[in-house]
Amino acid sequence: MALDVRASRLGPEARRRALERLATETFDVLVIGGGVTGCGVALDAATRGLTVALIEKRDFAAGTSSRSSKLIHGGLRYLEHLDVKVVREALRERRLLLETIAPHLVRATPFLFPLKRPAWDRFFMGSGLFIYDALAGAHSAVPRHRHLSRASCLRDVPALRAEALCGGIRYYDAQVDDSRFAVALARTAAAYGAVCAAGVRAAAMRRNGERISGALVQDVESDRELEVRARVVVNATGVWTTETERLAGVKDPLMVRPSKGIHLVVPKDRIQSAYALILPTEKSVLFVLPWGDHWIIGTTDTEWTLHLDHPAANRADIEYLLDLVNEVLARPLTRADVVGVYAGLRPLASAGGKDTTRVSREHEVRRSAPGFVSVVGGKYTTYRIMARDAVDAAAHELDFRVEASRTVDLPLLGAAGLPAAERRATAHPGAAGLGPGQVRRLVDRWGSLALEVLDVIAADPALGEPLPGAETYLTADVRYATSHEGALHVDDVLTRRTHISFEAPDRGRRAVAAVARLMAPVLGWDDATIDREVTHYRARLAAELEAECMPDDATSDAVRATVRDLRLE
Repeated sequence: MALDVRASRLGPEARRRALERLATETFDVLVIGGGVTGCGVALDAATRGLTVALIEKRDFAAGTSSRSSKLIHGGLRYLEHLDVKVVREALRERRLLLETIAPHLVRATPFLFPLKRPAWDRFFMGSGLFIYDALAGAHSAVPRHRHLSRASCLRDVPALRAEALCGGIRYYDAQVDDSRFAVALARTAAAYGAVCAAGVRAAAMRRNGERISGALVQDVESDRELEVRARVVVNATGVWTTETERLAGVKDPLMVRPSKGIHLVVPKDRIQSAYALILPTEKSVLFVLPWGDHWIIGTTDTEWTLHLDHPAANRADIEYLLDLVNEVLARPLTRADVVGVYAGLRPLASAGGKDTTRVSREHEVRRSAPGFVSVVGGKYTTYRIMARDAVDAAAHELDFRVEASRTVDLPLLGAAGLPAAERRATAHPGAAGLGPGQVRRLVDRWGSLALEVLDVIAADPALGEPLPGAETYLTADVRYATSHEGALHVDDVLTRRTHISFEAPDRGRRAVAAVARLMAPVLGWDDATIDREVTHYRARLAAELEAECMPDDATSDAVRATVRDLRLE
C-alpha cells in the first residue's frame, strides 16, 4: 500500500468523503474506537493491504489516550511484580518509537530516583535498574543508569530537601505527547488508505446470521444514520469494551475494571530540577515530569465505577498528590500552584477483587463472537503490539491470506526527514515573521509536517501571530488543527491538538473565543455556533473546577457530569 500524504488531511471535506465511503463500501476491517490502540489497529491493518474504516464517537484520543502520564517506558515498577515479559516488550517498543516510528513525538528523558537508605536502596534499586537496562538490550536508545552522590543530586535537583535523600540513581525513559501521537497514528492510517472519521458512534451491530457483519452508526454531528458493512469488526474501545461487547450481543462480555489516574500541572519555576523525578509511594510510584513550561505530577490508581466519559478529579485526589510530592520538596507546593488538573481511566482487564495497582498491564485479545474481535488492557507504550495482535486475530476471521504486520519499522507522518526539518522550516517563506524558538517549537510538535503549518502561515501571514490567551501557541496551530487534523470542536483544539486546557492558568477561558473564531471559516460556523462552542467550553471549565473541590468520587462525578461533551448531549 502506497503512502499518500494528501489523504492524511482530515479536514471537513475529507470527513464528508469518509462518511460517503462508510455508507457505500464494504470494508475488510471496521475499527470502533479512536484511541491509540484503535488508531494503531487501523494503521496496522491498512499497511497489510486491508480495506479499513475507523470510527470514534467523540474525538481521536478523547478518552484515556489524552489523559496519560505521557510516558513511553518499560514499566520499571512492573519488575516488582515479576512482569518481565511486559517490561522486555515495552523496552523494545520504546527503542522503536525513539529511533524509527516517532522520534519527533517521543523523546528520551533523564529521571532521578532519590535513595533514602544508603546500602539497601542502592543494592535493591541498582539491581532493578541493571535488569531494566539489560532487558533493553545491547543497543538501547537511551544511556544506562548511573549512581549519583547526595551532593550531585542536590546540585542537579535543588528543589529536593537535603534530608529527603542520601543519594540517587539517574536513568532514562521517554516522554510522548499522547494525544498528538494518536492523531498522528490516525493521519498515517489515512495516508495508507484507511477511512478515519471522528464524531461517528456505533449504535448497533449489523448481523448476518450469527456473524457480526458491520455496524449501524450515527454521525453525531448531523444525526445521520449509516450502515457500515465489514467482514470483521475490531472493538478497541478501552474502558467502554464491556459496553461495546454487550452491544454486539456477547453473552459473556469481557469485563474491564476502570482505574482512575489524575495528574496535576504546576509552573516550571516551582520545582528546580534538571531531571524528572520518580518517587516510591506505599502502593506505587509518583512521577514529576517536565512538560514545556510546566511539571506534570502523577498519578493516582483507584477503582472507578461511575460515568466513563468524563472522569473527574476530587479534592482528596489533589491533596493526596500534593502531600506525596511535598514529602521531598524543600519548598512545598500549595493548591494555588496548581494551574491544571486532568483525569483519565485505565482499561484494566478484570482480575477479580485484586487491587488495581496490582493488576497486570498485559493486554488481552479475543474473538468474542464470529466476526468480532476485542482488544483491551496493555500500556500506551505497547499500543503497536496490541494493534498487531488484534489484526492477527481479525485475519483469522477473513477468508483470504493476510500479510504479517509491517509496522515494526514504519515511521509515522512527520518522522521522515526529521534531521533536516528545522533547517528547511527556517528557510520556509512562512517562517519569515517567526523567531527561532517558534520555528523550533513547530518542528517539535509536527516534525517534518511543520512545513505544512508554515504553508498555512505563508498563505495568511496573520496566522503567524500568537494565540490570544495562550501566547506560546500560534493562531496557525488552531487553523491547521481544523483543516488537517480533524478537530471539530473547540475542546478538540484546546485539550488535545494543543494542551491549553491544562497549561494556561485560566485553562483556556480567554483563548476559547479566539479559537472558535479561527475554526469558524473552516467548519462553516455562524455566530450562534461560535457562541454555543464558547459557552459550552466555559461551562465545562466551571464544572471541572467545582468537581475538584468535592470531597470524593461520587460528589465530583455528579458535578462534572452536568456538562457533557457536545457530541454526547
